[in-house]
Amino acid sequence: MKPHRVFIAINLPDEAKEKLLAYKTKWPEVPARWTTPENLHLSLAFLGNTSDQELKEVCESMQEVGERHKPFSININRIVYGPDAKRLRMIWAVGESSHELLALQKDVEKTLEQESDQTFSPHLTLARLKAFELQRMEAEELPEVNEEISLSFDVNSLGVMESAVKRSGAEYTVVQSCKLGA
Repeated sequence: MKPHRVFIAINLPDEAKEKLLAYKTKWPEVPARWTTPENLHLSLAFLGNTSDQELKEVCESMQEVGERHKPFSININRIVYGPDAKRLRMIWAVGESSHELLALQKDVEKTLEQESDQTFSPHLTLARLKAFELQRMEAEELPEVNEEISLSFDVNSLGVMESAVKRSGAEYTVVQSCKLGA
């Protein structure tokens, strides 16, 4: 059987997706491929290739993680280039690191035995910059992307997601949605 490329994420309500992806019209000159609404998510952990049996176990484990956490809200407060000013690869919507979000993310990592030394930085990838076109631009041609925003949405579940790499880019599907506080 073909392995499953799996990650754990928070999916957004459609209204939040629409508001975030509407920023695409603000920076039309940025050479970027914008995320499709169905692919917009906030990653909590990446597992990589898993077998059918491992995927089943991950789904069961994430169901238990969901039951241990109550629903909460996430605040998204800025749109910037990511991962940082020296390495422009994406356009990110950056969120606040609330106690509830950090606790959920840590629980996911610990349960999957994937604890990382890196600090979790809540963000959503809105667009991926086109490196070839970016290299051909003068630095002053690239518009500044650094916008304060105020967007909140409720988190009622976490998703076990599968990534399939296609010619048009990655496509994400929800394998299982795990309700919080169920």
